[in-house]
Amino acid sequence: MYQRKKSRPVRIGSIQIGAGLPVAVQSMTKVQTTDVDRCLEQIGRLTSAGCRLVRLAVPRRADTQALVQIVRQVQIPIIADVHFSAQRAIEAIEAGSAKVRINPGNMSREDILTVVDAAKANGVAIRLGVNEASIRDLSDDVPPNKRVRLMISRIREYVQLCEDRGFDQLVISAKSSDPIRTIQTNRAIARSFDYPIHIGLTHAGLPEDAAILSAVTLGTLLAEGIGDTIRVSAAGDPVEEVHVAYAILEALGLAERRSPELVVCPTCGRTEIDLLALARKVKASLQQVPGPVRVAVMGCVVNGPGEAADADIAICGGKGKAFLYHKGKKVTVVPEAQLADAVQRMIAQLSRVGDHATAKTKV
Repeated sequence: MYQRKKSRPVRIGSIQIGAGLPVAVQSMTKVQTTDVDRCLEQIGRLTSAGCRLVRLAVPRRADTQALVQIVRQVQIPIIADVHFSAQRAIEAIEAGSAKVRINPGNMSREDILTVVDAAKANGVAIRLGVNEASIRDLSDDVPPNKRVRLMISRIREYVQLCEDRGFDQLVISAKSSDPIRTIQTNRAIARSFDYPIHIGLTHAGLPEDAAILSAVTLGTLLAEGIGDTIRVSAAGDPVEEVHVAYAILEALGLAERRSPELVVCPTCGRTEIDLLALARKVKASLQQVPGPVRVAVMGCVVNGPGEAADADIAICGGKGKAFLYHKGKKVTVVPEAQLADAVQRMIAQLSRVGDHATAKTKV
């Protein structure tokens, strides 16, 4: 486990972040907030996937009106995402949001203070979310290292406004679409403030690209103990954001594994079975397993037995055949033509039993 940066606790509805508590995964609905039914459907799926905070965009009065209906029908804390309008933020607070995200670079000083006063009066947290693109001073001719310093300067200014108002239920974030600047800025935030930090990239891209950029950026910061809540920003289904976020946390030992794990060797000249085709069939079978089962698909005896010791099921390939293991114990030898079916049966048994330690080994 990595040494987490010590931050003060901040309550967001029914959950608390900071103070060394587990990193909270959040996401954002991808439909208009006025479409209440579709929002509720996405929130339900996000909650089932392990999301602990959900953010909704509220650019119009109709959105904050819809927010009233949504908040009443969900258990998960709702965050209102506000960029330009202090009035929308106040309406969202009155609608029952547990936190409002404001982008101070898009608001006047007076508007920021108005929102702070409303949040303080209603026991609502605020995320001061600064995006590189929203800092008016940042133009193309500003060197990258100065952009980082300028963002930190702006954050310090906004935090001081809140503290002068007697408000400290703050979460801080500073994002860029550039991984390096996002890492540098969040390192500086961690050195400068003791408030919880929300980390993420502003626009990570399509899911397959977002997974890589987010793993690099968020993984680096989390490994340094930085980050109390995270969001993977990716185009498309928000549930995929949650899956990637948990994959990052699980890889770092910051979250218990929630889903099946497939370990596959890279193959080499020693491999004598069609390991790639087998691994893809195994992965498809694992979609039916609800818990954290570990399956290893190995092409030869070099690493196979070692991986078998740590796996619920392991396949160790030979010439036209493979040895099957369950919990580190050799079960049988299966011809290559029958291998995929044999493994699928073992996986199906794990899924039915629900307890990987007691699954039958008959294949």
